[in-house]
Amino acid sequence: MVADADPDPQPGESARYGKGRRAGRPDTKGQILAAARESFAEAGYEKASLRGIAARAGVDPALVHHYFGTKEKLFAAAVDVPFEPQGVAAAVQEAPLELRGRRLVHVFLGVWDDPVRRAPLLALLRAAMSQDSAAALLRGFGRRVMVARIAQGMTGEDRELRAEAAVAQLFGLVIARHVLRIEPMASASVEELEELVGPVIQQYFD
Repeated sequence: MVADADPDPQPGESARYGKGRRAGRPDTKGQILAAARESFAEAGYEKASLRGIAARAGVDPALVHHYFGTKEKLFAAAVDVPFEPQGVAAAVQEAPLELRGRRLVHVFLGVWDDPVRRAPLLALLRAAMSQDSAAALLRGFGRRVMVARIAQGMTGEDRELRAEAAVAQLFGLVIARHVLRIEPMASASVEELEELVGPVIQQYFD
């Protein structure tokens, strides 16, 4: 068993840690997470394997099991939200009320159009389509991170429902843009989509 307190072998200790460990690689856990994000984003939850992730990370599969146990636990760690939700909410709420729909579209698509931040989100979205636990993760992300913060910028007793409707449309947009890659939507600029979809989302704020 690899000791948590000493994740990489010291000179002369390779035999104690088994295959796959290389000196000078201090962030093995971080490498596994990076490889997992890429694998889940490319293949989805079902097709990505712990052995394939280990190979991409350049480590022995036993190390993946050591740090994360199961594929589901690795997936949960890999899809850590890649942005500050409160900062996104603040950016929307700082806009005048009549422009919050456009601002939300701009900020939301800005996150998804960043390849680094898109990878874990895309992994979660693809996995949620075929795996119950992933769907639960996406549902929790949608309600706790997205809906709750968007609703803060709305008024009325039905604001949570309106916030959910806005989030549903935004996720439909990113599915068409980044999963199905429907043209010309996939190639449209954020500004073009903001102009097109912003007034629709604005209806939920009005």
